[in-house]
Amino acid sequence: MTSKLDHTFTQLRQRGEKALITYIMAGDPSLRETEQLVMELEQAGADIIELGVPFSDPIADGPVIQQAAERALRSGTSLRTILSMIARLRARTQVPLVLMAYYNSIHAFGPERFCQEAARSGVDGLIMPDMPPDEAGPLKGPAAAAGLPLIFLLAPTSTEARRTFVARQSQGFIYYVSLTGITGAKLLNLADVRKNVEKIRKITQLPVAVGFGVATTEDAANVAAIADGVIVGSAIVKQIAAYGQQLEMVKQTAEFVRSLKTAMRLAQPKSG
Repeated sequence: MTSKLDHTFTQLRQRGEKALITYIMAGDPSLRETEQLVMELEQAGADIIELGVPFSDPIADGPVIQQAAERALRSGTSLRTILSMIARLRARTQVPLVLMAYYNSIHAFGPERFCQEAARSGVDGLIMPDMPPDEAGPLKGPAAAAGLPLIFLLAPTSTEARRTFVARQSQGFIYYVSLTGITGAKLLNLADVRKNVEKIRKITQLPVAVGFGVATTEDAANVAAIADGVIVGSAIVKQIAAYGQQLEMVKQTAEFVRSLKTAMRLAQPKSG
């Protein structure tokens, strides 16, 4: 069965566009504002939206997203309340929504129950930064039964054997981490990113999306010329943090996302 992620990438390819995948922390500064952000980011050009699940020890994340998780936890956000929010959003939008969660949250919920409720709520995919595919046994069966795609990460240090293994296990798209380190670090070497994306493309038909280090419109345009998707997280979360609960927050964050998508479209030849 074709997933919503597959359909989105196919449509974008037909239009000669690359996917803008935006990350926000669910519940930062509140779930009500997260709902508003999802609607506005879709209008601003976000093709897929990742929703972070706040966790007290986010090992892959830098200070910007760590602080966002702390704000979300303080506002009372939980995995259950996030799923309820997604169910409400599904009455208003069909933009693909991917949860980015640490496995502890899912383990506490119960993997089978989580996958069933996530799919029922309208989640379109799951990314777990602390769970590589060879350790994802407890989730693979329940996720497959629920029709919930599992998206796995590949690092610049991955060997050819590792790239092949991860590419075979992943669904929806490959999340290529552009640098070794934490979220929010600076994108360093575009030549290396291009070389590694080309290596991944030789072993899979899945779209390859690049994340970590994409912070500016120039970064987004440069990565769009290389990959099938551009993932922007910390730079968007910074916008949210800068405005907090002020009325301008949603508008300013959406304007930033619109500028990213515009830069990607201008950089992309219409032939694809």
